[in-house]
Amino acid sequence: MFGRNGRRGTAAGAVDGGAPHEALRLVKVTKVYGTGGAEEAAVTALDGVTLSLPAGSFTAVMGPSGSGKSTLLQCAAGLDRPDSGVVMVDGAEMTGGSETELTKFRRERIGFVFQQYNLLPTLNVAQNTVLPLKLAGRRVDRARVREVLARVGLADRMRHRPDQLSGGQRQRVAIARALVAAPSVVFADEPTGALDTRSARDVLGLLQETVRVDGRTVVMVTHDPVAASYADSVLFLADGRLVGQMHAPTADAIAERMTHLGDMYEAQGPGPAPHHDPRHSAPMGV
Repeated sequence: MFGRNGRRGTAAGAVDGGAPHEALRLVKVTKVYGTGGAEEAAVTALDGVTLSLPAGSFTAVMGPSGSGKSTLLQCAAGLDRPDSGVVMVDGAEMTGGSETELTKFRRERIGFVFQQYNLLPTLNVAQNTVLPLKLAGRRVDRARVREVLARVGLADRMRHRPDQLSGGQRQRVAIARALVAAPSVVFADEPTGALDTRSARDVLGLLQETVRVDGRTVVMVTHDPVAASYADSVLFLADGRLVGQMHAPTADAIAERMTHLGDMYEAQGPGPAPHHDPRHSAPMGV
């Protein structure tokens, strides 16, 4: 568990000049909440989800409320453990090991961007940015911190506290915090949900740049078709199952697809959920 595969993506997500390797793989992941007894009904949040995302890709996850998209992000990011199935990030399996190992793995290879920023109010911008490095006991490269904050447009706000920043600026601090440790995958949960249109556009542009320039992989949960249109592809969930995908999405096409998710789920019928693999290959052995 959690062993490094020794592979790091280039700006294009390739390994040694070859094809992009997998940044994220889920195999038959299931998550059920509740006991199913008389007092508490069981709710299947994820129902055998299988997917594969290449390094250097930007993927949006969409679905109606209760479709399982937030649970998918939490299980994929190691914030919650699935009841069954396999989760792999950057070639290392996360479904196993101790909580200490899982925490160490997240700090090294996973970045997070949340809707509510999750900044510490007593720390300034620079201190909030380096907090993951401090918690991991890693050396803080001040030049790297300045570079990242300059890229997100906060070079002149390094000494400001969160209450001295706008909502858009706070989210840019959260993005800088996610990037400073050079993670393999950045998970973003409704990152524009609390922002105005202009700030949302700026944040989505930064996430795109993270993929295009740095070769990071971004997985973003959103309810907004416009936000999802910034991604390379969109995965659609309904009742805990993947029911469709869209490449090179547009906001209008996404909105149209969302109106028919129920029909797609019914057409899919009972049985195992289909897997998503952008390379159209069979799932690797587990």
